[in-house]
Amino acid sequence: AKIGTHHAELVLQALNSWGVLPDDIDVIASHGQTIYHAPARLHGHTGYPNATLQIGDGDHIAIKTGIITISDFRQKHIAAGGEGAPLALYGDVLLGSKPGENRILLNIGGIANLTWLPAEKSSAVLCTDIGPGNTLIDAACKKYFDKPYDEDSRIALSGKINDGLLQALLNHSFFGENLPKTTGPELFNLTYVEQAQQAANVYNIEPNNLVTTLSAFTAKSIAAFIKLNCVGTDIQLFASGGGARNPFLMQALKEDLHDISIQNTDAIGINPDAKEAILFALLANEALVGEPIKISGNPAVLMGKFSFPG
Repeated sequence: AKIGTHHAELVLQALNSWGVLPDDIDVIASHGQTIYHAPARLHGHTGYPNATLQIGDGDHIAIKTGIITISDFRQKHIAAGGEGAPLALYGDVLLGSKPGENRILLNIGGIANLTWLPAEKSSAVLCTDIGPGNTLIDAACKKYFDKPYDEDSRIALSGKINDGLLQALLNHSFFGENLPKTTGPELFNLTYVEQAQQAANVYNIEPNNLVTTLSAFTAKSIAAFIKLNCVGTDIQLFASGGGARNPFLMQALKEDLHDISIQNTDAIGINPDAKEAILFALLANEALVGEPIKISGNPAVLMGKFSFPG
């Protein structure tokens, strides 16, 4: 209730700042705050299904804003046989594909995920989590520098990569699992970093060198995945999420993927900071009009639960 109430307050503040009345809004699409994400292949409890939990109740948002609210999108995906993530596939296919072009839509949020949109075979479309995006970098910045993130890569650019630790970080079984797959901070967190430090016999690493190494870890894991799974000519990559504003990450990707054109999603008319918001607005719209998005091999279901203000 508290999170839903807070989200409602933020919605009303935003509308007020834009000079928009609540009556002029058709619907709110609210993803909520993920506090737990556990695919069955990871949680290890035999007989239990995939699980995910987002808080921020839609009823509280609807009542306090007076606007129909659609929320809890991921549960339907799980009920229909999916893992509840990544859901980017549905928006990426509709908004990001272009006939005759090999495209990668890469989102670097807390976790990095991508959608591979090959030029010819729509059946070969792939959407999956890759591994950590900003989550480890942000956690280290918070712990050692009391900063929420590495603004303009200032910390990463001031340090050096520890190669031993980098290799230990890359040696995770998740990277060899079958596709598609999902992950989260339950797997990639500072405890994992400490375990990698022990495995590499790396102790007392300078905090800025740690942030540099974690930044390289994100870039290397993304680049390795793309080289292995996105095969084609004249590939164009469009990046979004907070990581798309990280100079260290983007430069590292350009160096590792020098045969691929890399730009932010601005180039295709999508604000990199708003891509996931646009995705959930799209899912809410499809739920309103009753049009499940049909993509080969993925649950074709209407996602989201409706909360009415009255």
